[in-house]
Amino acid sequence: MILDRIIEAKRREVAERKEKTPLAVLEKRIAELPQARDFKAALSPGAIIAEVKRRSPSRGVLRADLDPAGIARTYEFQGAAAISVLTDAAFFGGSEADLAAVRDAVTLPVLRKEFIIDPWQIHETRAIGADALLLIATILSEKELSEYRKAAESLGIAVLVEAHDGTELDKALAAGAEIVGINSRDLRTFTTDIETARVLAPRVPRDRIVVAESGIRTRREIETLQEAGVQAFLIGETLVAAPDIAGKLAELLGR
Repeated sequence: MILDRIIEAKRREVAERKEKTPLAVLEKRIAELPQARDFKAALSPGAIIAEVKRRSPSRGVLRADLDPAGIARTYEFQGAAAISVLTDAAFFGGSEADLAAVRDAVTLPVLRKEFIIDPWQIHETRAIGADALLLIATILSEKELSEYRKAAESLGIAVLVEAHDGTELDKALAAGAEIVGINSRDLRTFTTDIETARVLAPRVPRDRIVVAESGIRTRREIETLQEAGVQAFLIGETLVAAPDIAGKLAELLGR
């Protein structure tokens, strides 16, 4: 299973990174940073979180000439509410440098999309300048989701807790998630069906923010998901692989 390989590699990677950069070093960097940008406030109804993503295990390279800063500026100019950056290197080709380049290029909040499996990564996320992070219910227990969420919020960054099915959604809600991502991609198989988001969204209490993730390609799909109670949309491959990124984002926003 792809997810098992990703997590196994991530455990090795995090162990090495922790040895090179102790927590005390990260805490010193964090203390010198300005306040994080307000990711939650950016997610008004219809908001699009546009993603910077170099490749995926299922589709391979998405854009050979990808320029993180340039794409980020295009996203901001065309009306994206926030930007997501994949930082996993082994399977998605991303890096912390990609995130730093994006944050320096725009004024929008930046979400770090990563496989968070260790509390150390939460401090790392803040230290590299992210304003929000992703927690994945598929790979974390309810206790971990709750503890990691609180740790992130104590550092001033928002948390998007992602679920793929009803059981994971219940876990995310029980862990206190205020921003709930419904990922229509099954991370175990990497198959995608946006019906997942349409079915699960109505189960989320109205006082939470629902973000639909993966598989969104058209304005009509966005409108259908809005009718089901989705407020915001995280879109990556559709934008990055589009011949005209600016035009595609404008189309998805209904402009």
